[in-house]
Amino acid sequence: MNKVNCPECGKLFKIDESSYSNILKQVRDTAFQNDLNQRLQLAEQDKAKSIELAKNNLKIEMQESFTNKNIKIQELEAKLAAKEIEKTLAISEAKSIIVKERDTLANKLETIQTHNEISQKLAINEAVNSFKKERDELKSNLEKQKLEKQLAEKSLEEKYEVQIKDRDMAIERLRDMKVRLSTKMVGESLEQHCENEFNRIRSVAFPQAYFEKDNNSRSGSKGDYIFRDLDINGTEIVSIMFEMKNETDTTATKRKNEDFLKELNKDREEKNCEYAVLVSLLESDSDFYNSGIVEMSHRYPKMYVIRPQCFLPIITLLRNASLKSLEYKTELALIKAQNIDITNFEESLENFKCAFGKNYELASRRFDTAIQEIEKSIDHLQKTKDALIGADRNLRLANDKAQAISVKRLTKNNPTMINKFKESLGNKAA
Repeated sequence: MNKVNCPECGKLFKIDESSYSNILKQVRDTAFQNDLNQRLQLAEQDKAKSIELAKNNLKIEMQESFTNKNIKIQELEAKLAAKEIEKTLAISEAKSIIVKERDTLANKLETIQTHNEISQKLAINEAVNSFKKERDELKSNLEKQKLEKQLAEKSLEEKYEVQIKDRDMAIERLRDMKVRLSTKMVGESLEQHCENEFNRIRSVAFPQAYFEKDNNSRSGSKGDYIFRDLDINGTEIVSIMFEMKNETDTTATKRKNEDFLKELNKDREEKNCEYAVLVSLLESDSDFYNSGIVEMSHRYPKMYVIRPQCFLPIITLLRNASLKSLEYKTELALIKAQNIDITNFEESLENFKCAFGKNYELASRRFDTAIQEIEKSIDHLQKTKDALIGADRNLRLANDKAQAISVKRLTKNNPTMINKFKESLGNKAA
């Protein structure tokens, strides 16, 4: 992309390479037209000077030859007239060619200027449309962001309003509960209240459950109530050790809920209960305990502290959670049984592998021994082969030497044998 500065408003416009090259071509065509006009003027001046020079030369020649060549005056005048006509025709022809070229160039220049103006206008319109489009998109995005921000703020405000409303309702509910419990506990104990609440829904919600007071104090301590729920097969689903404490149960050393957790955890372990729950009215002004079901697993495992109104909900929650874990326990038992079968199979497989390994080791040793014997036999045969090959090579060399023996070779450098052979041949000839 190239930038063009508008001479009128001074604003920069970005144009592409094709439009920029067209503008440059337009500027070059203008320069070419100016150069062409200058050359035409120079050509006219040169022609005028040439005509003037020719006239002067003719006049000088006429004056010099006037005295001697009166007869040639008419010929010279005719020649001059012919030259004038020829020059006039040449000038006219040159002018017509130049004018034609000028008109052609002017038409091309006009066409180029028109095309460049159209391209420039299109580029400007395209740039303006692009700017407008970007502006509209930015404006739309800004409005969208504002709307999203407003919706988020409204949603957050509604969320906090709901939370504040729920908190206020919970506070009112707890206050009302406190008033009701305070008046209700005057006539009955906390233990009796929890037992009555459980018996009210026992037949519907917990038909197989056991909920009785803990009367076994052989270990030196006992809880208040033990809850155990069983399935139809007699398998235990969940077991809970309950301890109930109200404000009349406090002593000089035990005034808080945490003071009773250690002993409750001990009772849970001794009675083989899975969970331990302290139902307490102590620390009635504590927001921590008034918030609902409080998990104390950071102090003792599977330990909870609740208010009386959460007595039935905690049983329901723990029972439902244990029902899911019961499924996992059943699957785990099945997997353990399968693992026993797999273990037996693995032992049988290991025994087979050991026996097979011993047989393989014996066979491998014998196989190695056989291979060693074969290798020894191969080495012996190889040595025999090499010996035979060497003997064959020596016999071949001996045969080649025997074939190469001749009388000439035997008598070479041996005069005595040469004479003997000559005498023998002479005698044979005689």
